[in-house]
Amino acid sequence: MINSTNATVTNKHIVATHGLVTGSTIRARFILKDIFAALKMLVGGEVRTYTEMMMHARAQALERMNEAAAELGANAVVSVRFTTAMIATGNAEVLAYGTAVTLEDEASEGQ
Repeated sequence: MINSTNATVTNKHIVATHGLVTGSTIRARFILKDIFAALKMLVGGEVRTYTEMMMHARAQALERMNEAAAELGANAVVSVRFTTAMIATGNAEVLAYGTAVTLEDEASEGQ
């Protein structure tokens, strides 16, 4: 599945638009990781446990969005965006969304 943050893909032509697709996941923090994160905040620097948690959440949201696009018969998602929201204390949603499309090579156009 091709994903692009642009509305177009270089050397490709959109031959069908299937509509909006989304994928999301909600992640909860783990109390032991919170303790280590609080200690890290005292000395400063990156809180890697949260960075890794959000990286995995984005990957899962993207995967779910791609599955939704494939179910519609698309081979690409354009105008891909991510957003996050706090659902409750310690819980965050990561949402990936975009437009599912079918792409063909520009060279095959009209053949």
